[in-house]
Amino acid sequence: MRTAAEIQNKLNELLALGYESEVVEFKEAKVQYDFDKLGKYFSALCNEANLSGKRSAWLVFGIRDKDKGIVGTQFRADPAHLNGLKAEIANHITGRLSFVGIYEYIDPAGRVVLMEIPAAPRGLPIAWKGHYYGRDGEELNALNLEEVERIRAQTTGADWSAGIVKEASLEDLSPQAIAKAQESYKKKNSHLVEEIDQWDDLTFLNKAKVCIKSQITRTAILLLGKPEAEHFINPATARISWILRDRDNNDKDYEHFSCPLLLNTEKVNHKIRNLKYRYIADGSLFPEEVDQYDPYIIREALNNCIAHQDYTLAGKINVVEHEDGKLVFLNAGSFIPNSIEEVVIADAPEPTYRNPFLVEAMINLNMIDAIGSGIKRMFNIQWRKFFPLPDYEFDHQKVKLTVTGKVLDLNVTIQPPLAAAGY
Repeated sequence: MRTAAEIQNKLNELLALGYESEVVEFKEAKVQYDFDKLGKYFSALCNEANLSGKRSAWLVFGIRDKDKGIVGTQFRADPAHLNGLKAEIANHITGRLSFVGIYEYIDPAGRVVLMEIPAAPRGLPIAWKGHYYGRDGEELNALNLEEVERIRAQTTGADWSAGIVKEASLEDLSPQAIAKAQESYKKKNSHLVEEIDQWDDLTFLNKAKVCIKSQITRTAILLLGKPEAEHFINPATARISWILRDRDNNDKDYEHFSCPLLLNTEKVNHKIRNLKYRYIADGSLFPEEVDQYDPYIIREALNNCIAHQDYTLAGKINVVEHEDGKLVFLNAGSFIPNSIEEVVIADAPEPTYRNPFLVEAMINLNMIDAIGSGIKRMFNIQWRKFFPLPDYEFDHQKVKLTVTGKVLDLNVTIQPPLAAAGY
């Protein structure tokens, strides 16, 4: 809340402008004011504050528009009735947004009510009763389509993983994880080994595109951060849970792993009981012996969860091992491509990623492939082993991958993945 002195100063500042603008509106409202029109102004001023880069806008009652003189207002003179306006407006506004504050200022010339309206959040135009409003100069109008799209586009290019963690430093990263990252980076850049050996840690992290201009990023915390550094990305988490379930789907064992994910993905992998599986293929007298879960599939599935997790949802990655021969990977976030078939047929890197900075860092540290064929390769590995193909399930906030580590029926002929498409 603002103090009485702050309110007086703000009123003087607004009156000194001498005119209304897209983010300031004066009304006499001597007795009352139409509630629906007030809601439209809320939407308009909210959207215009966003577009103008302002933190808030102002709607002021008790001011004569012609000369900006104070005339006083009796609008909701009862304090409880005035304060109730917040909830009444929120009931009809996108996301139940409401006033930052509603303030009364008593001047010798009369009572003034100042309503501070927050700017629309990035990427979210604000509607009143389902309609977007804006202003053309002093006029209240529908928010035009270009302005709606301009607000919506504010989050299109935002990359959560590239965010700078200003409070963090190199001391918050694990030396062991940095050493492992350097080792992996050298494997991908064998011609630069001698040069890499001359770099200090921050130079290396900049070159590997884990840090930005020697500043610690959220990606650096995820992949290389010490376990106690996880709080820097709160409310997001750097968390992978391994869960073992019996044939009745009861939990038998579990363990949680935090950052540094570069190291802890190996620990998750070691928890998975990858037994040998034997079967006799049709037409053969000799048994086939294979791993239940191909190591490449475990690596690809787990690292894909890290790369494509929607960290803004504050969820964690789950790896659920079932004793009846299934491995399930779950991560938060929608599946960005249109379908899994599209990914396999294209056999190429995705044109867009949810976390492009994180993905590039993981490529540089040899955690994922740069050519975008990982999912297709998982399908082909399962097919060659006569195992069921990977099964993906999607909803708007979750991706679930099930990998089956056994033959379900050798009498069923399994075609190569998407054979109809020429593969």
